[in-house]
Amino acid sequence: MQALSLATLAFILYIAAASWQGLVLARRVSPQPMLVRGLGILGLLCHLPLAIGLFGHGAPVLPGLSTSVIVISAMLVLVLLVVSLFKPVLNAAVGVFPLAGLALLLATGLPSPERTNGLTPGIALHALSALLAFATLAIAAAQAVLLGLQNRALRHHHIRGIVQALPPLTTMERVLFELIWAGVALLTLSILSGFLFLDSMFAQHLAHKTILSLAAWVIFSVLLFSHHRLGWRGMRAVRWTLGGCAVLLLAYFGSKFVLEVVLGRG
Repeated sequence: MQALSLATLAFILYIAAASWQGLVLARRVSPQPMLVRGLGILGLLCHLPLAIGLFGHGAPVLPGLSTSVIVISAMLVLVLLVVSLFKPVLNAAVGVFPLAGLALLLATGLPSPERTNGLTPGIALHALSALLAFATLAIAAAQAVLLGLQNRALRHHHIRGIVQALPPLTTMERVLFELIWAGVALLTLSILSGFLFLDSMFAQHLAHKTILSLAAWVIFSVLLFSHHRLGWRGMRAVRWTLGGCAVLLLAYFGSKFVLEVVLGRG
């Protein structure tokens, strides 16, 4: 019950922060980044005890769906709050915060796997880099959605509303590719550390995650190379970013959802 109460409070705070930023994008209220960050931090303070509690007596080498969702959504909010201090990405909170809150609420109702003491320093490096990679690239996906809306509005000569609320198009694109570069670097570290510290990245229980993670790495790498050499940008960059993030989402959650929710296996 305590977990559900914390999750509900975190969800409410996330929704409040996202709602205010949504009103900013609609040009109904003035920007208040401190308010949005403050509400987000309060939500994260309710969220973190649930994430930390999962690792209170040792962490599983392969966390279940509920553990993955709670920890990754907390990391996603944390990374967004930190990056927003240096880059204009706070608008991504409109999508990121509600999704994190909803994921937290749903995950608190799922069973957690038995905990085991199997988290060595090498595996911890792999897990942390994987979490940061997913969080960074998920924020890039939210940035890509906003960039796509901005591109579409400008193409139809709609220069009011969201276009006026967002940073200039060139700034939005630059930030998007900075996020992708950072995400790919972290994903590379995650994949390399996995090959170094896990017994077999292509074992039956890891093969799907390895293959899909490598596929996502290839998608993002092709996008970065083509942006640098061929000038890819605009809607093509948006589509490739969203496609790569979708593949990464399947890598992290796809089989866990099928096994634990659809088939009911722990």
